[in-house]
Amino acid sequence: MDSKGIDQMLNIMRSVSTQAAGRSADAGGTSASSGGTVDFAQVLQSSIAQVNQTQQKAEDMAANFAGGDSDGNLQDVMIALQKANISFQEMIQVRNKLVSAYQDVMNIQV
Repeated sequence: MDSKGIDQMLNIMRSVSTQAAGRSADAGGTSASSGGTVDFAQVLQSSIAQVNQTQQKAEDMAANFAGGDSDGNLQDVMIALQKANISFQEMIQVRNKLVSAYQDVMNIQV
């Protein structure tokens, strides 16, 4: 799976974290002050779409293999299913980190 969207989202989160800590963003991160603006919702949405596409491709391969399609082999089907599973687990971990960060922000005493 191409994890470009997830990597981009993580870079944004790192950039925001360093800015919140009072430091300048690292050279590899994307920063709004450097002229490039990135819509967090867009990055998140595209990442979820990539995971969905990976899962659908794996399910199609499995269905074709179960239906007797001679083009696919078991190894390719199993690899595609594992890639889909790993990408989904990665998305869950990112979601958990976002929920945790949201809860931390909401618990800040003003």
